[in-house]
Amino acid sequence: MNFTDMLRAAGAQNQSMLCVGLDPEPSRFPGAWRGDAQRIYEFCAAIVDATADLVVAFKPQIAYFAAHRAEDQLEQLMAHMRVSAPQVPIILDAKRGDIGSTAEQYAREAFERYGADAVTLSPFMGWDSVKPYLEYPGKGAFLLCRTSNPGGDDLQNQRLASVDGQPLLYEHVARLAQGPWNLNGQLGLVVGATYPAEIERVRAIAPTVPLLIPGVGAQGGDALATVRAGWRPDGPIIVNSSRAVLYASSGDDFAEAARREAMKTRDVLQAARP
Repeated sequence: MNFTDMLRAAGAQNQSMLCVGLDPEPSRFPGAWRGDAQRIYEFCAAIVDATADLVVAFKPQIAYFAAHRAEDQLEQLMAHMRVSAPQVPIILDAKRGDIGSTAEQYAREAFERYGADAVTLSPFMGWDSVKPYLEYPGKGAFLLCRTSNPGGDDLQNQRLASVDGQPLLYEHVARLAQGPWNLNGQLGLVVGATYPAEIERVRAIAPTVPLLIPGVGAQGGDALATVRAGWRPDGPIIVNSSRAVLYASSGDDFAEAARREAMKTRDVLQAARP
């Protein structure tokens, strides 16, 4: 089963387009756990257990673990997800982007060390920075395309005068992901929920690739506009919410509150489907 098939299966089983991002900030942990980086695994595992039947994917962000020397806790969390939620794909949010033997090592890190099903990548260094990840059968890679941050305009929204039709850079990335780079159907694109018009444009260019859409929730993305712009019957979307779910409560009921918030977001997204 390839990564897109895994997404479709998880989405159908859980009736969901919601991805919960695992971005642990010990300073926001509940109660006696607050500030304790040794509790990262326990906090994230509790969120996973509370939401596993509501999501299409989980997305651990590697920087939130590495900053606290918690890579061992990330490995433990990945193993836990494999046992407690084997039907849910895991996207390692690493945003790697390098060439040659270095890219090979990053791919090994994502897929062999952590056992992720997919990874986020920057395509800025070109095809040879993406190719090593696609040499893992069944694994996926999401290329940064039209990101949710305002600074994305600095490069992504600029025209390429040397390319036929003079597309914007993000449009060119979408074409590459739909066409010549997507040799085995392993590529997806990252497009921000804060730009629904651009989501619609990306979907027009790349009608079948999975779209990973961050920015719903704390970043202010509109769930209804996001789904209407990006969802297609043959083009899955993965709509990420991190802080709004993780920190729905600062009390001991944080896992229960996370479940309530995830269920609410899941239902809003499902109701927005055309």
